Amino acid sequence: MKTVVGLFDTMEPAKKAALDLENAGIPHNDISLVANNEGARYAPTDDTATTQTTEGNAIGQDALVGAGIGGVAGLLLALTGVAIPGLGWIVGAGWLMALILGAGTGAVIGGLVGALTQVGVPEEDAANYNEGVRRGGILLAVKVQDNAAHQVAQILSDDGAVNIDERAAQYKQEGFVPSPATQMNRANTPNAPANTPAPATAQNLNQQGQTVIPVAKEELDVNKREVTRGGVRVYTHVDQQPVQEQVQLREEHINVERRPVDRPVSEQDMAAFKEGAVEVLETAEVPVVSKQARVVEEVVVGKQATTRNETVQDTVRRTDVDVQQIPGSEHTSRTRNYDTFASDFRSDFQNRYGRQGRAWEQYEPAYRYGYDLYENPAYRGRDWASIEPDIRRDWETRRPNTWEQAKDSIRYAWDKATGAERGGVQTGGRDIDGTPDTRGVMEKTADAVTGDRIDDKTGKPVT
Repeated sequence: MKTVVGLFDTMEPAKKAALDLENAGIPHNDISLVANNEGARYAPTDDTATTQTTEGNAIGQDALVGAGIGGVAGLLLALTGVAIPGLGWIVGAGWLMALILGAGTGAVIGGLVGALTQVGVPEEDAANYNEGVRRGGILLAVKVQDNAAHQVAQILSDDGAVNIDERAAQYKQEGFVPSPATQMNRANTPNAPANTPAPATAQNLNQQGQTVIPVAKEELDVNKREVTRGGVRVYTHVDQQPVQEQVQLREEHINVERRPVDRPVSEQDMAAFKEGAVEVLETAEVPVVSKQARVVEEVVVGKQATTRNETVQDTVRRTDVDVQQIPGSEHTSRTRNYDTFASDFRSDFQNRYGRQGRAWEQYEPAYRYGYDLYENPAYRGRDWASIEPDIRRDWETRRPNTWEQAKDSIRYAWDKATGAERGGVQTGGRDIDGTPDTRGVMEKTADAVTGDRIDDKTGKPVT
């Protein structure tokens, strides 16, 4: 015989498992149930019930009444409440409850741990099941023939029996100490404080007046690990049962008979005419009993591996750096854009390359690049000679081996956008829209230093 034990979190899946077992042909009197009854959720718990238990009423007989009524319905109707030290109020029915209550004596002889170890469950496992019931679980225990143990285990697993090893690990993390021989010791494990990142501090500028801001980005790395997903445990125990066999035995019996005779004595008779003894023995066969253990069946428990695809969704973080311009005292125009200079750039192209049969589309990126240099804060206030090496490297990275062809167009667009044409700052002239340049000598001198190309009186860019 084997004992299959499964722990459930709620009553409903435990009921379903009991019904499925019965439908699979397991006798209902081989199915037993024990549940936590804290708060009298399944049966009333009062001082009277406790007194009756301690006085030895036949509560154990009530625990077996399900077998008399029949079926899982009878099992649930027979729920009997009892208080067990170290476990609290429980209810149960069936053969396991009878073991807990001493088979009808009403004495709690060993609690749930003792009852489980009596049917072959190791003490540590029994303590873990005991803790599961104490925390509100429902225990279903089934006595079954060896050849049906795998089927019963599969039914319990399919109906939601928890993985007792994983639960035991969880209980231990929460302070549970599995000590079945004594009352369970429990300790509350305080929650570890959450890790709080240290506040960020500003970085110091280096000798070149620069600071480096690292841009971090998380990447999703998906790996695999094996986990145990529920299950039940099958325990083997020795079950003694009486047997009888018929055997035919042979016996001998001696019969002594006296017969009257009247005849002359013969020589043979004369030879026997002396003192002596004749011995005749009776024999009989007696049964000789010997037992020989033989393997009559093997229970093969196996598992089948399947694969499945699962989409893993998560979020990753990255550092974004927002660059905001800090306004200063320099007067900078925000009215100029590429379209303002587009016609001027096209006229320059015609004068330089139009007569050579070259296409505007070939040179337009160079003019636009030169204008974009004006928009780049890294080059603001600097002259062409200081920025040309950096610009050339950047341009060659984008369009290799085209610098010599494009540099004049880039320089022209830069000069136009910044207002610093090749001859330096003009002392006269007009604004871009044709109105006179009204700047005075002082303003022009300051503009030559700062690179400002805005007429302070009209607010318009000047050439």
